[in-house]
Parts: sequence; structure tokens; C-alpha cells
Amino acid sequence: MDVMGDKATLFETGRFVQPSLREETRDGGAADEAAEELRQRLAAEAGDVEAMSVLGAMLLRRGDLDGAEPHLRAATAAGDRAAANNLGVLLHQRGYADEAAGWWRVAAVAGSAAAAHALGRHHRERGDEPAAEYWLRQSAEQGHTLGAYALADLLEHRGDGAGTERWMRVAAERGHREAAYRLARALDRRAARESGDDQGVPLVEEAEQWYRQAAARGHRRAALHLGAILEKRGELKEAGRWYLTSAKDGETRAACALGFLLRDAGDTENAAVWWLRAAQEGDGNAANALGALHAEHGETQTAERWYRAAMDAGDVNGAYNLGLLCAEQGRTQQAEQWYRRAAYAGHREAANALAILLLGAGDETGAEPWFSKAAEAGSVDAAFNLGILHAKRGEDEAALRWYERAAAAGHTEAALQVGMARLRAGDEGEAERFLRCAAGGGSAEAAYRLATVLDARRPPEPAHELGEPVHRRSECEEWYERAASQGHRRAQVRVGMLAAARGDLVEAARWYREAAEAGSRNGAFNLGLLLAREGSEPEAAVWWTRAADAGHGRAALRLALVYARRGELAEGQRWADRAAVLGPEAVTERATRLRDALRQELSA
Repeated sequence: MDVMGDKATLFETGRFVQPSLREETRDGGAADEAAEELRQRLAAEAGDVEAMSVLGAMLLRRGDLDGAEPHLRAATAAGDRAAANNLGVLLHQRGYADEAAGWWRVAAVAGSAAAAHALGRHHRERGDEPAAEYWLRQSAEQGHTLGAYALADLLEHRGDGAGTERWMRVAAERGHREAAYRLARALDRRAARESGDDQGVPLVEEAEQWYRQAAARGHRRAALHLGAILEKRGELKEAGRWYLTSAKDGETRAACALGFLLRDAGDTENAAVWWLRAAQEGDGNAANALGALHAEHGETQTAERWYRAAMDAGDVNGAYNLGLLCAEQGRTQQAEQWYRRAAYAGHREAANALAILLLGAGDETGAEPWFSKAAEAGSVDAAFNLGILHAKRGEDEAALRWYERAAAAGHTEAALQVGMARLRAGDEGEAERFLRCAAGGGSAEAAYRLATVLDARRPPEPAHELGEPVHRRSECEEWYERAASQGHRRAQVRVGMLAAARGDLVEAARWYREAAEAGSRNGAFNLGLLLAREGSEPEAAVWWTRAADAGHGRAALRLALVYARRGELAEGQRWADRAAVLGPEAVTERATRLRDALRQELSA
């Protein structure tokens, strides 16, 4: 409460002078104050009412209640409203709240905004909200900053949103830092509700301005929120400065956020310092971060201690992280216990991890409810896992529903599964949409499948006016190449075929070889064809052998022909037998004829 009472009135007397901009020494300031007190005391003893009021205020401010009271009572009796307000302050400090309210009423009726504010707060403490609103409104409308803030607080309690914002804004504009902070928070919440509206962005911008004003006045939570806004916008250096300011003022969440900012910048040593500071003050998130840091360094006992500290601080992630730590160490029984503890507390990823653990142990019946609980709570991985579970049982419709749910939340593999299901159903348009999502999310299989869809509808290459084909790079080739660059073997073979078709045999050989070395029998067969065409039949035979051993019928037939030409009839017959078994039908027919011919020649 403002012990100086109605400052505006006191300043109007001319008896108080605003402090000089020049710095004064402590001894000089004390001497001036003593001289001023003496001057006011002499004037008061001579009967100067204003001097009595000012002297009483000076003594009250110093804490000399016994010395201040007679001067304030004398000035009040003479009609000085500032003295009446300060007398109320003095009596309130002595514990005489009702008598204080009486003098505040006298001062407020006489026009003291500060007294009206004090009287309004008195009535609110007594539960008399109508009287509180009346006096606080009187104070606020006279321009009293604290009165405006207190009125806004009262109206917020009543649910009067418009009135709250109006008076909170008035107090904030007059420099009240808590009002600026609370106004910013209100604007932030409204912006979140109206995020899809055009008004969302201006509200966020205005909230930032008020956060900045409150933070500049030393409001540590405002500094925290301002740092978060700046970090989200990518202005990391300034965000770090505000986090540091807030953290130094004792805001543990800012210390934790500063730690993450430093970690992302590669400074884990200083990140740990701020996490430790926050964790020691009970911040569970910081304790978890410290646990993860020690776990990365192989310090599992220390990591476990911090995870337990996070759990003790009420952070359910601590139990989940303990489960992960135990699972990594092969302590499945303890992992299950921690996962269950976190899952029962509503941790959706713990529920999913618990279900995976149970499924791995063969308890599908026990796993499914936890997958469902996690999925219903919003776990995308759990929704995908439920899709896999239903698919294994042959429950395709149920599987598709869960895949679609996971795909809608951005799960890449789920989008691939939905795309494949749509392809099987003949819905090429929907299939393409989901395959694009999955391919864009990094799925090589989806990129390949999308390329095949686009390839199938690609028109024939237009001919050049002289009859030469004109090659234009198509979208399907781009997807084939994306899948191939991610190691997709069938895509690599297809990219090699496209390169060969346009005459780029070096590029074709590169892709065929990459696919073949990764285990693709088609890649090995095509590489063999390319090498044979270039006159390297012995090397071609090596790759055909690899392909034939992997079950490629045409490669086996090629080998049979190679050995037959060399005169190695028995070896040729062996490969012809193999080709006849492997097929396909056309290969089987040719291999059978060749085998019979070789057999006759061998028996002749």
C-alpha cells in the first residue's frame, strides 16, 4: 500500500521536490532529509497544517508510527485529506482496520484517489464486493493506477471480460507492470482461441508489446513469456537474453528454457548449469533434462537419480524416462513397472511403450487396451500400432481406420499403408494423395509406389520431327530417383532402366550395381545384360550367377546359354534345369527345350 497517500496532492503543495537527476552521496541525501524534516517540524509547530501532514507522512514512511500519528491526526482534524489517507494507512499498519477505513472514507469523500483505492481494497477483503467496486471505480476514474489495477482484478473475478481488459489496459498504460503482464496473458489466450481468425496475429503482436513493457520493468514471468515468443520466432539471441534476465530473478522455468536454448546451440556444459539450478528449485522438466544428459554420457545411476527427482516434483515424464532407461538396460520387469506408473497417470507415450513391451512378451490381450488408451489420448504411434495389430488378425477395416487416424496426424508409415489400401481398392486418386503425404515425409517405399502410379498414366514420349525420341524429365522419374537415393532397390533398378532407355549407360550401370550390391536380383540381372552388351561376358556371368542364386529364372537361362556356347554342356544343363524350375512360363519353355537339346548332345 502507498504510505505516501495522495501523492498528487502532496506534490501540488510544492513541499516535496522531485529527486534531482544528479547523483547525491548517501551522507548528503541524509543531511538534506534531516534539514527538510526540521523545516517541516518548525512549520508544523507554528500551526502550518500542510507541514503537519507532510511531517506525518515523512515519519510514517520511516516507520516512526508513534511520532507520525499526532501530526497526522492534527492535520486531519484541520481538513487535510492527504493526512486523513495517511492516518488510515498508519492505523491499518497498527491493526485497526475498521478505524483506518473510517479515515479513508473521509479522505475519499474529500477527493483522495489513493484513499478510495485503499477503501475499495478494505471492502473487498471484507467480502463486500459492491462497495469495493464503487470505491475502486472512484479511484480508477480519478486516474489512480493502483485503483485501476485493483478494479480490473475485481472485475476479472466477476467474469466481466470487457471491463477487466479496459481497466487492466488503463493500469498498464500508466506503467503498472503486473497489469501489463496480465493484459499480455489475456491477449495471448484470446489469440490462441482465435488462431484461425485474422485477429490472431495482431493480438499476439500486442501481447508481445505488453510482455516487453512488463519485462523491462523487472517482471520475471513476463521476461519468460517474451523469451518464449522470441524463441518461437527464431530470434534466439534476444530470447536467451530475456530467459537469462528472468532466470537471474529466480524464475525456474526460464532457467530450464535457457538450458534447452544453450543445449541446442551446442553448449551442454552451461545448459547443465541452468538445468541444475532449476532442478534444485523443483523444476521437473529440468530434472528430466539432466537425467537425459547423464544417460547420454552413460552415467545411468546419476540419470536415474534425476529422473526420480523429476517424478518427485510431479513430472510424470520422470517415470516414463525411468522406464526407457530400464528397458535400454534389459531390465524389462522394472521398465514395465515404471511405464505402468506413468501410463496410469495419463502419459500416452508410456502407455504405448507399455503395450509394445507386453506385445513383445506375447501378451497381445494385455497390450491392446494400452494401445487403445494411448491412441485415444492422442498418441500417433499407438494409433499406427493398433493398425498393425488389426492387420495381423486380418481385420482390414479396423486396421485402415487406425492407419487413417495416424496418417491424419502426420504419421508417414500410416499414410503409406492407407495409400496401399486405396490402391488395392482401385481408388487411385485417394491413393495418390496419401502416397504423396508419405513420400513427402521421407518414405522411400511411398516415393516408389507414387512413381509407379504416375508412371502408369504417363503418355508416350513425343517424337522429334526427325523421328528421334525426345526425353523430358517427368515427375515420376523424380520420385523414382528420390526413392533410389534412399536405398530403395526396385527404384534403383527402375532409375537404371530409364537411364539406359535414354542412352546413359554409365548412369544405368551405376544404379544397377548399387541395387545388385544391396541384394536386388533384378539389378544383378540387368547389370549383367549391360556388361554383356559391352563385351564383358565373364563379369556379366558373375552377376547373373548372383541373380540366379537369388531365384531369377531369366538369369539362370542366360547362364545356361553362356555355358552351352563355351561347350560346358553339363553346367549348361544344370542351369537350364534351374531356369525351368524358376520360370516364368516363357523362360520355363525355353529352358526345357535347351535342357533337352543339351541332354541329347551329351548322350550322343
